[in-house]
Amino acid sequence: MQIRRLDHVSLYVRDVEHSRQFYAQVLGMEEIARPGSFNFPGAWLKKGSAIIHLIGEDTPGRVDAIYAGNYTQHELALGRDTHVAFEVENLEAAQQHLKAHNIEIVGGPKPRGDGVTQLYVRDPDGYVIELFS
Repeated sequence: MQIRRLDHVSLYVRDVEHSRQFYAQVLGMEEIARPGSFNFPGAWLKKGSAIIHLIGEDTPGRVDAIYAGNYTQHELALGRDTHVAFEVENLEAAQQHLKAHNIEIVGGPKPRGDGVTQLYVRDPDGYVIELFS
């Protein structure tokens, strides 16, 4: 088997609109069309080659039942968690952008050890997002 590329990441979310706003307004992703045959709540967002599929829960509490996300502050600070990573052009500018949107940085910024600096935030459902440059 030869993998060509990572196509997308799907995230099961409590509130599609709230998550759509985070990924569009905070991360600058653009909403793209979903197949018309989808009969469940959701949204697809894209920036460059990165695509996120948001899947809205159809039963209240279902996201909590399948995704605990109960990381310790130490794990978050070190990036020892399940996360999605995005490379940004300027990490300092990204930090200012996050601050302007009242997004808490839960880890970093810190050097990774290979010339990269990284930081971590959480989306509205608690999923961890790494930003690095």
